Amino acid sequence: MNILFCSVGRRSRLLIDLKKSDSQVNILATDCSPYAPALYFSDQPFVSPRVDDDSYLQYILKTCKENEVRAITTLIDPEIEILAKNRSHFIDIGVLPLCPSYDTSLLCFDKFKMYEFLKKNNINTVLTYDNLESFKVGLESKEIEFPVFIKPRAGSASVGAEKISDLTQLEEKLENNAQADYIIQELMIGDDLDVDVYVDCISNKPVAAFSKRKIETKIGGASKTISFKDNALFDFIKEIVPKFEFYGPIDMDFFYKNGQYYLSEINPRFGGAYPHAYGSGIDFYKMIINNINGIKNTENFGNYEDDIVMMMYDDVVIKPKSELA
Repeated sequence: MNILFCSVGRRSRLLIDLKKSDSQVNILATDCSPYAPALYFSDQPFVSPRVDDDSYLQYILKTCKENEVRAITTLIDPEIEILAKNRSHFIDIGVLPLCPSYDTSLLCFDKFKMYEFLKKNNINTVLTYDNLESFKVGLESKEIEFPVFIKPRAGSASVGAEKISDLTQLEEKLENNAQADYIIQELMIGDDLDVDVYVDCISNKPVAAFSKRKIETKIGGASKTISFKDNALFDFIKEIVPKFEFYGPIDMDFFYKNGQYYLSEINPRFGGAYPHAYGSGIDFYKMIINNINGIKNTENFGNYEDDIVMMMYDDVVIKPKSELA
């Protein structure tokens, strides 16, 4: 059973946990740099072209064919659209693409289009504006007030995200970053939540979820989290997911405010804090292998304990230069 993880970077723990889940799986991993530490926790490391290189797709397809890969996923947002746009090419050569449909990938990567889609479908979300003029109208009508939160419309890893205190600061920030396309959002004061969800690749239904509160966030991801369970949140997830076309692991961000859940965004890939879910007994790898083998996963929500804490820390890989991929 060969599974390909693309653009693995520093995400070593994902590969370590897969081997713990099923030692018979052969893990292939790619990255554009031989200095990506996670490469060296795979069975077969490959140094690939960059994802924005014209040869990238053909390189990945060739790697899949030559190594009889059964499933593929990526760990970075910019590559999701590439895999999603070419789902049929992977399926044609017997590879299960753990990525959304192309239309869904575009929604997930454009935060304002996602906002519009959620509002159209009556899903609680964070009040969002895509330009300064419409924000000023909202400010004048008291629909929104300072402080607010801004971030790039198509950004990832929280790069460029910032709290803004007043109109002068907002205008200066947008003027000084005229090349970037920012959205302006209501500042959510309340619980900041992260949920790992597995969407079955056969039924297209969410079959498992692991929810946690963020205690600490670094480099755009949660580094300390604590688990909790709430059937109201699970029901909300079951309401949301069928509106999209997801396949496999997804990472959903929510806020909890005044007794209600608000969907913030969806990253259609393994979340950075998924090791917390795995360590608490929620094994997406077994679900992936079932789907590869044509087996539909059954629904299993909430099968973990409350108040399990995850605390991330850094480790190192030491290799002679001659042994790099």
